Amino acid sequence: MKNKNYFYALTTVFIWATLACVSKLLLSEIPNFQTNCLCGLLAAIFMLTLNIVTHKLSLMKEYKLIDYLKMAGLGTLGMFIYHVLYFYALNVLTAQEACILNYLWPIMIVVFSCIILKEKLTFKKSIALICSFIGIVILSVGSETINSGNKIVGALASIGAAVFYGLFSVLNKKYQYDQGIAMMIMWASVALLSLVGNLFETWVSISGIQFLGFCWLGFIVDGFAYYVWALAINESDNTASIANLAYLTPFLSICFSAVVLKETITLRAILSLLFIVGGILIQSINFKKK
Repeated sequence: MKNKNYFYALTTVFIWATLACVSKLLLSEIPNFQTNCLCGLLAAIFMLTLNIVTHKLSLMKEYKLIDYLKMAGLGTLGMFIYHVLYFYALNVLTAQEACILNYLWPIMIVVFSCIILKEKLTFKKSIALICSFIGIVILSVGSETINSGNKIVGALASIGAAVFYGLFSVLNKKYQYDQGIAMMIMWASVALLSLVGNLFETWVSISGIQFLGFCWLGFIVDGFAYYVWALAINESDNTASIANLAYLTPFLSICFSAVVLKETITLRAILSLLFIVGGILIQSINFKKK
């Protein structure tokens, strides 16, 4: 059972690491809102199918209209706005830069947990925040790629995406809806909002290989990976050890970017990543002796 949970977690980490690379390839030819719409629709279809197979659709009658509005609101924050901002960042930055800056979301969870859930801001958490902030400074200040034109806006968009995802994660924890039903409503909201947003863009036809890319993002990254990650977390007797595997994602992501997109892995990016992930690890490690 233990090995199975680690297999689930590592599979998820590998899949999530492909997000920046595959998204950047699609966004080079497909508009932002169209990409979001198709990914959201496919993810919603995946969650609907999963809920049918697991007999969870009956749970929908337990929720009121206000609950569905809250689910849609959560989807707007943590999926729609998050992806619009992150996809914009991927368009104007390198995939490794966008991914590294976006990986501030675990720290944002700490910040919003203190604000919304009234959790205590400890010395350890403060050091973690400072450490991750140094990572942003290292990647941003003096970087020829970021400090030019709309590259700055791209960096802010990637950081903003992390802020919205951190807020979403805390609110999602606060409301505690069944994740199968909630994720289905959230992704459906993404598809609907993106369809409206696409009125301001030109819808373009997609090729067969691009459709496969959308299937990968929608079914596998946004649908399957989230579900498998939940299995790994829920069935494990050591949640922390499983959760810490997620920190491999940005490291793998910049490797994919180097191989597929031919991006150069810079020393600045590595140092920045070490500080940001280091901050995440500091706030997650328990220093108390048993």
